[in-house]
Amino acid sequence: MNKCVCGLLVACLLVPSLGVAGTPFEPVELTDPELAQLRGRYVLPSHIVHFGVTLTSTWEQSGQQLGASVSLQAQQGAQPVLTVTPVSSGTGSTPSAGSGMIIGGQGLANVDGISQSVRTAGDLNTASNGIQISIQRNGEAPDLAPGTALEGSFSHSNALGTASVSTSQGKLQLGIATHGQGSSLQQLGGGLLQDTRIVSSQNTVINTARLDVVMQQGSRTMDLMNCNLEQLRALRPTGY
Repeated sequence: MNKCVCGLLVACLLVPSLGVAGTPFEPVELTDPELAQLRGRYVLPSHIVHFGVTLTSTWEQSGQQLGASVSLQAQQGAQPVLTVTPVSSGTGSTPSAGSGMIIGGQGLANVDGISQSVRTAGDLNTASNGIQISIQRNGEAPDLAPGTALEGSFSHSNALGTASVSTSQGKLQLGIATHGQGSSLQQLGGGLLQDTRIVSSQNTVINTARLDVVMQQGSRTMDLMNCNLEQLRALRPTGY
């Protein structure tokens, strides 16, 4: 079996070279033990026309909105692109700081896979963590999402607080730190973390991670046949 199976997907989840190399990520060659743990179907990188991951976080309070969106996109024949777009609307003064307290939860950042958490110490708050997956087989790559090229880190502020994006230690982070209302964090690298902490009232916080994959048009029958052949090939070492 090709050891680059699912290489782009694994590279995106691990984000191994953000902030280190000139390109946002590189395909990762899977070891035999890693291949042995794979379940379900696989797609060779050459069959992928478009691959993108977008993290978006927004915080609303007192008629104001603060947030950001960071997108990692790769298409055939082009260098991967990492862009960021600020989100800000409404005007006003800094809202009064909340008095709530949130204790614990330090271990959430160490969870393998996907970790989602919403903790609130206030009233009339709305918060959500969501993951969206879109897989198309039309062979047509979409236009790249607009935004400013991310170089290391990015931040912007308004009366609510500061939204920031950073790439460090092989992880992509999108965080919002408010003035006394709480904080939110999305982190991609070795897994996906979505964490929201609210210490005041009447806040709306939304964290969304979206995966978009577009594959080449082809015969589904041929794909199933190839998959079955690979499964049979794996039986050879056992003597079948």
